[in-house]
Amino acid sequence: MTTFWASIFVFGLLIFFHELGHFLAAKRADIKVEEFAIGMGPKVFSKQKGETLYSFRLLPLGGFIKMAGMEPDDINNERGFSRKTVLQRMVVIASGSLMNFVLAAVLFAIVFAFIGVPISTTQVGNVLEGRPAYEAGLQKGDIIKEVNGEQVTSWQQLVAKIHANPNQEVNLKILRDQETFNVTLVPELEPKEGIGLIGIESSGVKWETKGIFESLYLAVKQTVQLTALILMALGQMVTGQMAADVVGPVGIVQEIGNHARVGVPYLLNLAAIISINLGLINLLPIPALDGSRLVFLLVEAIRRKPLAPEKENFVHLIGFALLIFLIIVVTYKDISRIFG
Repeated sequence: MTTFWASIFVFGLLIFFHELGHFLAAKRADIKVEEFAIGMGPKVFSKQKGETLYSFRLLPLGGFIKMAGMEPDDINNERGFSRKTVLQRMVVIASGSLMNFVLAAVLFAIVFAFIGVPISTTQVGNVLEGRPAYEAGLQKGDIIKEVNGEQVTSWQQLVAKIHANPNQEVNLKILRDQETFNVTLVPELEPKEGIGLIGIESSGVKWETKGIFESLYLAVKQTVQLTALILMALGQMVTGQMAADVVGPVGIVQEIGNHARVGVPYLLNLAAIISINLGLINLLPIPALDGSRLVFLLVEAIRRKPLAPEKENFVHLIGFALLIFLIIVVTYKDISRIFG
């Protein structure tokens, strides 16, 4: 049940914000929005407010906003989508993905401000009996401040310095109960990797909360960095430099369940990462996605006249069919990986 409710929460949040982006941009352009729907299929609940019907539908995957001027018999509606300028229509189409990036930053900021930023420490969590650290007198809870006179502030730094000194004497500065002292030991050589080991384990990460403004800054920074990394990975997949390891709906649901069981911070972080992916994928020039609609609008701006609606709809129909086929293939792959 944890997986089910966590998946409903994550997918619902992502879909709501995506459609909210389209909705707000449409309202800003004075386009009549006839329906704002979350979910697909038959209506479970609906309420008319002003000119817009707000509805929840049976299947919690997907959503849409129905704008005036999108149907052939409504093409000349004064407040219809098709009567707006190319720029206004491009903003409406792109705003769904833009809102996914905003959602990612908001989720990261919530984690940073109220739960914290994961901070790696040099505190020892466990000392393995009979190993160099045990023989040198290290204890659980000790904080290693320096290695060979050089300060270490993260477990990664500490490990790197110990790994680099197999069978060589290493001096450690230890903090224990507000007192500091030095110990000397010799890391054992791990023959397979050729690295030094002393037999200690980390106490894990600690969560350090940040102020609201610092959290927002860090959240935007993380969103930009992750977006760049995902774009780089997509480019490497397209050029064959990286294997195309794609996860479908089943795989995503499994990951949501895993993160939900670990804790809320991990679930919110995953939701933010999925939101960034959703925003980027929707902007790709793939038929049936927002990116292809932006391409058609760009062509219209260059030609100074729109393409024939039936031709554009045909391209989207073919693209939608291929997209469904891809989802089926990836879902089969997910199921085979999980149960195979």
